[in-house]
Amino acid sequence: MKFRMQATVGPASYIRQPDVLDNIGQHAQMFGQKALVIGGKTALSITSEKMLKSLEESGIVSTTEWYGGESSWTQINRLIQLVQAEKPQLLIAVGGGKAIDTVKAVAYATNLPVIAVPTIAATCAAATQISIIYNDEGIFTEISRLSKAPNLVLVDTTLICQAPVRFLIAGIGDTLAKWFESRASSQKSVPTALVRTAVKIANELYLILLESGKKAIESAQKGQASQALNDVIDAIILISGSVSGYGGDACRTAAAHAIYSGLTIFPEVHDTYHGEIVAFGILSQLALEGKDVSEMKELISFYHQVQLPTTLKDMGIVSLSKEQLQQFGSVAVEIEDMANMPFSVTPDMVINAVVQADRLGTEYK
Repeated sequence: MKFRMQATVGPASYIRQPDVLDNIGQHAQMFGQKALVIGGKTALSITSEKMLKSLEESGIVSTTEWYGGESSWTQINRLIQLVQAEKPQLLIAVGGGKAIDTVKAVAYATNLPVIAVPTIAATCAAATQISIIYNDEGIFTEISRLSKAPNLVLVDTTLICQAPVRFLIAGIGDTLAKWFESRASSQKSVPTALVRTAVKIANELYLILLESGKKAIESAQKGQASQALNDVIDAIILISGSVSGYGGDACRTAAAHAIYSGLTIFPEVHDTYHGEIVAFGILSQLALEGKDVSEMKELISFYHQVQLPTTLKDMGIVSLSKEQLQQFGSVAVEIEDMANMPFSVTPDMVINAVVQADRLGTEYK
């Protein structure tokens, strides 16, 4: 019997250094002489002058385009048409997770190389082969495999330090989930070398964040680079992505992200960042698993140190009716992430878990 294994662990290359965007042209010229730079409005306003100058100095013709505000098929298809009309040889994705995921999907469809330039350390989008897709209103719809891992990731730590610290905090929340979700989802999988390695990496990520998370935030607040900040940036963007790269669906996401996706049906949370909601989803997942309250309290204590939400109110949800809770529970169990849990999950189980996590977070305050 023949066995086949295929994995894309992460980006082909990853460079983190201060002011690396000053030299993006030197890195980009190996991919072509015509680039389409796609990103968020804020990200483009901050980076365009520096990037376009470097690209021009390297003989690369470039234009910029807003990604559209949501990583939705509407925007992806619009950008695919733009690429077909403009015929660039290279795509450059600039901004946060949604912008980068959008461009990764466009790169897959058009078979173009892509450089990812994350302007915030909030997700591992720059280092994965998947794209998280939402509808045009910002509600989660699917995890798409029609996405390309970047050929190169350029992380400008000067830029990361200038970003609001809340993005870094959200990144810590999103990365914490790697351990708790892979620990749960891997129980359904054959413990292959890749799965075992992914879970070990996820646990080490958790320990690194507990050790360096608060120090990294303090460095970012001062606008100063430090080893703690570098470690946390690498943990959020690169190492976190390698967990799903090694483990695949067996170690990617579980209840914490399913609960996040379910909560996006409520407009109140749309001002709360992805990783912040995921952090609360971790507490809810622990309740769902019936974990000891001491483990939840330890996590809540860390959340207080780094200012992650521990209650629904922290995310703008003051109250939910019985009907809203039922709607949320029904949505959450249908999210494919929930299927990675090692036991069957019902809407009532999810609702009870969220209520328990919210109660504990409120009491601990």
